[in-house]
Amino acid sequence: METAQDNQEEKEPVLDEEAQASARVRETVAAIDTADKAALQALLKDAHEADIADLISLLSTDHRSQFIALIGSELNPAVLAELDEGVRADVAGQLDTDKLVTAVQELETDDAVFVIGDLDKKGQQEILARMPFTERQVLQRALDYPEDSAARLMRPDFVAVQPSWTVGQTIDYLRDTENLPDDFLEILIVDTDNKPTGVVRLNKTLRTARPVLMQDIMDERLTLIPADMDREDMARQFERYNLVSAPVVDDETRLLGVITADDVFEVIVEEAEEDILRLGGVGHEAVTDSVLQAASGRFSWLFVNLLTAILASIVIGFFDASIEQMVALAILMPIVASMGGNAATQTLTITVRALATLELQTANAVRIIMREASIGLVNGILFAILVGFIGAFWFDNVLLGIVFASAMIVNMFVAGVSGILVPLGLRKIGVDPAIASGVFVTTITDVIGFLAFLGFATLFLL
Repeated sequence: METAQDNQEEKEPVLDEEAQASARVRETVAAIDTADKAALQALLKDAHEADIADLISLLSTDHRSQFIALIGSELNPAVLAELDEGVRADVAGQLDTDKLVTAVQELETDDAVFVIGDLDKKGQQEILARMPFTERQVLQRALDYPEDSAARLMRPDFVAVQPSWTVGQTIDYLRDTENLPDDFLEILIVDTDNKPTGVVRLNKTLRTARPVLMQDIMDERLTLIPADMDREDMARQFERYNLVSAPVVDDETRLLGVITADDVFEVIVEEAEEDILRLGGVGHEAVTDSVLQAASGRFSWLFVNLLTAILASIVIGFFDASIEQMVALAILMPIVASMGGNAATQTLTITVRALATLELQTANAVRIIMREASIGLVNGILFAILVGFIGAFWFDNVLLGIVFASAMIVNMFVAGVSGILVPLGLRKIGVDPAIASGVFVTTITDVIGFLAFLGFATLFLL
């Protein structure tokens, strides 16, 4: 049985981590304020690049600029790849070109693409122009693909052998070749046209006799990733087939590079965060954005919400005479709208997730729609019984309680239906449901809630 002491022990590491991070920030700020470069170097010594990136992100814009001025020339290039997009662009913009070129050359290709991709076109060309031809060509090829494509994540260095090679030849090749990836778990099998035909796990290679041909132990169930595939779809392939790596191919299925699971983990986290932010109408906003950036990003959706709120108010205006005759209507109608809005948000959240994970498709859409409509109806009836008694007892009016309950059933049912039909409809016309669904669903539940409650009250109470 879990005790309070167990809970406390579980929480303590989190609190310790937060306390350590806060202390590290305070020490860093103190070193920056006194321009103590030695103290900064001591703080960063032996620190993981991810921890340094977190530290930089927690600094204010001014302190971040001073930090780069003091330590920028000695900054570990791997830190740039760990920074959030907005902060990375800010830091990269403050580094001199020589340092940035050196950093890009030291990074893995996929990480280098992240760093260069945050720069404007002029900055990208300036960095690329100062790089060796081969590296420049590799990076330029990746940058030519769309920002959210699989090609932006691929690594051009991989291990590939001919199917006619023996295990012994392959092992000797791995031992004698210097320019192989530092870390890999799979060996690709390619034909004479450089098209992948199979894959062999590294452990299987090491445990097989030397005379055996690679084609005899390869797994032909190979998941190919088109270079222009959206990275969210690519991540879904990794999750579905439990991949540790996958070959990226061009339109003619020729091998371009590989994507590894560690890069996919970042995509999954980023895509999940993006969906949450879009549902809240804040797009790609981060806490490191300036006040002006955040305010301008939120304004558009708040403006749309204003228009929809005015629409709901117009509906209320149609029943102003009814509200004047019975003040109880003004007191109770927000409850109907609020319950409908919350119920619709629940359905909307489930629907957007199901669409993102392909759990909701054309084949099962009708069944899922009926399911959500039924849930809305069941909850509507249950809450109708509850609020009906509340309304009747509160205002000593049984008929008011019945009207209140009836409106609750209608709006909860509509909430369930609209919470799934709106995102499905938006998806059908090519609009991301995570971006626009919330505004429309809230408007529908507000309008229907007010219309049902005030309409029933006008018909049966006045």
